[in-house]
Amino acid sequence: MAPRPTDPRVAYRVEHETRYAYTAPVSQSWQLARLAPRTLPWQSVRGHALHIDPPPDERHDVEDSFGNCVTHFALHGAHRLLRVAMHCVVDVGPRPAAAPPPGGQAWERVRDAARGTPPGDDLLPARMVEPTRLVPLSDGARAYALPSFPPGRDWREAITELMRRIHRDFEFEPGATTVSTSVDEVLHQRRGVCQDFAHLLLACLRGLGLPARYVSGYLLTEPPPGRPRLMGVDASHAWVAAWSPAHGWVELDPTNDQHADARYITLAWGADFADVVPLRGVIRGGGKQKLAVSVSVLPEPG
Repeated sequence: MAPRPTDPRVAYRVEHETRYAYTAPVSQSWQLARLAPRTLPWQSVRGHALHIDPPPDERHDVEDSFGNCVTHFALHGAHRLLRVAMHCVVDVGPRPAAAPPPGGQAWERVRDAARGTPPGDDLLPARMVEPTRLVPLSDGARAYALPSFPPGRDWREAITELMRRIHRDFEFEPGATTVSTSVDEVLHQRRGVCQDFAHLLLACLRGLGLPARYVSGYLLTEPPPGRPRLMGVDASHAWVAAWSPAHGWVELDPTNDQHADARYITLAWGADFADVVPLRGVIRGGGKQKLAVSVSVLPEPG
């Protein structure tokens, strides 16, 4: 579906820079970057550039199985610093809203529909019920989800309440977890960051047989009253899209207790964080390394 000319769109400029500094020379480096915003019915890309320093000896772009753009690049000369900088300008509008069926749609019907969805979608809903390494099936997550899913309850009401419960019951605390912290650990300690809360919501929904995918991107944040917006202080964000045959993909942000709107810039999606890592790779040499990431999301004039 093409965007309607009357869609209210908001323009953003995003700058995402990653720097690796090494204590010893790296002789060779092979990297994968997922740093190109998706083109979607509600999101268009005015311009996009990916700058790599030192310049790579090899570079090519491909689409992965989820439709994300992946840049493969390699450096074969000695270097002590790797800098990858993404700049883009995107226009984002409201997500398309499907009219709910009369009387709503019971969550059990969504579960049953996912089991029989025909092929054709590039991200088959039935595929998004399967456990993954980062989001395995969790009895604890399923038990946590169940109070929001009594028999016959409307699917959208149930997933929205579950999102709000996660926001209420869990504390946002940077540094409390790592990329390897499990869903069950997050359930136990009741704290984490957006990646943890997205994985928890995925585990809850998939534990009930409901399709959901991991979404990565950026969120426009507001500075404190009277303070200017600062460059480089924003961060990548993560949220979840849940599927029903009547609504399509509905995006939920448990970190902020809200549905995604025109402030949410979509970068990539997949089954879990491992499918959308912005930059990952392997190196030879390098000794110890120091990582620095800077992200800025700014409204674009005009």
